[in-house]
Amino acid sequence: MLSQEILSEIKKSILHGIPEEADVTEVEFEGPEISIYLRNPKILVDDSELVKELAKSIRKRIVIRSDPSVRMPPAEAAQKIKEIVNKEAEITTIAFDENVGEVIIEAKKPGLVIGRNGVTLKEITRTVLWRPSVIRTPPLTSEMILRIRHAFQTESVARKQILRNIGRRIHRPLLVKDGYLRLTSLGGFREVGRTAILIQTTESSVLIDCGVNVGGTLQAFPRIDLPEFDLENLDAIIITHSHLDHSGFLPFLFKYGYEGPVYCTRATLNLMTLLQLDYLDVAEREGKLLPYSQKDVRKAILHTIPLDYGEVTDIAPDIRLTLHNAGHILGSAIVHLHIGDGLYNIAYTGDFKFSKSRLLEAASYTFPRLETIVIESTYGAPSDIIPSRKKAERDLVEIINATLSREGKILIPVLAVGRAQELMLVLEENMRKSILREVPIYIDGMISEATAIHTTHPEYLSKELRERIFHQGSNPFLAGFFQQVEGASSRPDIIEGDPCIIMATSGMLSGGPSVEYFQLMAPDPKNTLMFVSYQVEGTLGRRVQKGWKEIPMKTKNEKTEMVNVRIDIKSVDGFSGHSDRRQILDYLRKLSPKPERIITCHGENSKCISLASTAHKIFKIETRAPQNLETIRLK
Repeated sequence: MLSQEILSEIKKSILHGIPEEADVTEVEFEGPEISIYLRNPKILVDDSELVKELAKSIRKRIVIRSDPSVRMPPAEAAQKIKEIVNKEAEITTIAFDENVGEVIIEAKKPGLVIGRNGVTLKEITRTVLWRPSVIRTPPLTSEMILRIRHAFQTESVARKQILRNIGRRIHRPLLVKDGYLRLTSLGGFREVGRTAILIQTTESSVLIDCGVNVGGTLQAFPRIDLPEFDLENLDAIIITHSHLDHSGFLPFLFKYGYEGPVYCTRATLNLMTLLQLDYLDVAEREGKLLPYSQKDVRKAILHTIPLDYGEVTDIAPDIRLTLHNAGHILGSAIVHLHIGDGLYNIAYTGDFKFSKSRLLEAASYTFPRLETIVIESTYGAPSDIIPSRKKAERDLVEIINATLSREGKILIPVLAVGRAQELMLVLEENMRKSILREVPIYIDGMISEATAIHTTHPEYLSKELRERIFHQGSNPFLAGFFQQVEGASSRPDIIEGDPCIIMATSGMLSGGPSVEYFQLMAPDPKNTLMFVSYQVEGTLGRRVQKGWKEIPMKTKNEKTEMVNVRIDIKSVDGFSGHSDRRQILDYLRKLSPKPERIITCHGENSKCISLASTAHKIFKIETRAPQNLETIRLK
C-alpha cells in the first residue's frame, strides 16, 4: 500500500465520521498532520469533541481548514477581527497565509484575543472562516523573527508542498513491525562539540542534532561520511537546542540535498537561525571556508516544523517524537522517541540543567515509557561540583565591585543565548537594589537580538519571570542600565571611558566582539576578565583560563602581535546551563520510569567513562560510554 492509498483510506474514515453538511473538499497530508478542508467548517468549530474523536479513530493529528472559496476577503476579515476582539487586547499585526487559510493575529494581550475557553477564537473562525493563530507582541522587536516570518510568508506555496511531501513520507506503509534498533555516534561522544546521533530502525532513520566543534578545525564536523549515514533515506532531523555544537552543521545537509523535516521548538528555530548566520559571518571575516551559505540556512527554515513541549508527533512510520523541557537554554528540549508502537523508548537529554534558574524551570524527568537514556557528561567527573547559584551570584558581585573599586572595567564573554540573559537578570537586580555600584552595562554582539527572541517566547521562561514581566509590568531586560553598543567604532571609546561592565559574544573568545575587547583590555591589570561558561579545549578562552601570559593575536591590519595578558582572570562556574555530577546522578535517581540502559556522551573522554562507571555501580544497570563511530544495538 502506497502513501496515497493510505491517504485514500484516511479520507474514507474522515468522510464517514464528519457530517455531510460540513462539505469536505480536500484531505491532504501536511507534515505530521492531516489537513481537512471544508466549505462549512462552522459545524466542527462548534463541535470540538467530534474532531477529537475523529483524530482518535484514525490515530492522526488533524487540523481543520476552510476551503479557499468560502473565506472572507483578507481586508474585510481584518476589519471584522478588530470589531470582534476587545480593543484592550491591543492588536498590532494581522497577517494572512492564503495557502493554508491561517490568519496570524499579534497582540500585546493575546489572552483577550483567545477569550475564556477560546470563545473569541471560535467567533473569529465562524465569522471570517480563517483559522486564527494568536501570538504575543514582544516588548523588544526581533529582526531575526521578522526575517523568518517573511520567509514563511513569501515561500508559503513552496512550504505547503514541502509539508505535503514530508507527510507522504511519514505516512508511508510500515513493512516490518518488529525489526532492529541501533544507535550510531557520529559526533559528541567522549568529546564536547559536533554532536550528532543516528537512530536507525528496520524502517526509519533519524538524526538527533547536527553540530560543529566551535573550538577545533581538524575535527570540526560530525562523521556523516560513515556508510550507515544515508542522506537520501534520512526521515527526520531533530535539534535539541540552538547552540552551534548541536545545530551549526544542519544547513550543510540541505546544501547536499536533504529534503526532509527538521523538528525543534519554535524558540530553537529562531535562535539557531540567528547563530548559524552569525557563524557564517564570523567565518567569512576570518577568511575560513564556509561549509554552507545563507541560501542553505533559508532551506532549513522552510523545512522546519516547530513543536511545543509535550506535543506527540509522528516523524516516521514507526517513530513518534515528544519534546520535553531541558532547562538548558530557551527552548532547549529533551528528545523522547516512542519506537515501534511503544515497544522501545529512548530519551536523549541533550544539554540539560536539573535545577531551576532565574530564567528557566528545571529539566523534565518523567516520561510515559523509557528503556534507554542518552545523557550528557559535560561536568561528569567526581571533581565537577558546580557552586550553588546563590554563591555564584555573590562571587560575581564581589568580583565586579572589587574591579570597580580600583576603577577598572569588567569584560564578561558570554554565549548570546541563555547565559547572557541569566546574567542580565542577576546584574539588573543587584544594581536596582544598590548592591552593585551603578555603572553602564554595555551589550555587544548578538545579545540584544537573542534577548528580543527571549521576550517573544514567554512560555519557555520561569514562572517567576513571566509573573514579573506580564503581571507586575516590570521587564528586567528593558532596564536603563543596559546600553547596546552600536558598532565596532564605539569599542575604543568604551575602553578609554569610565568604569563599566561589558557583556560581549562569544563566550569562549572564539570570535565576535569579545575578542576585540580582550585584546584592548588585556594589558591593564585594573581590568577583570570573568568567564561564566565552559571553555572548550582549543579555544582562546581555554588558553587564557589556563594562564597563558602572552598570546599571539591578529591586529586590524592582519599583522600578528603578542598580547601581554595582565588583566585579572576570574572564573565563576555557578551560572552553567549544564548539570554538574551531583545533579546528573540526582536526575538519574528521580528519572521515571527507570531505564534499562544509560549511555553517556557530550563530555571529555575521562568524564564520559567516569560517569558511566559510577552510574553502573549505583543503579546496577547496563551503562556505556561509546566513542565516536560506534554502533550500539538497542533492540
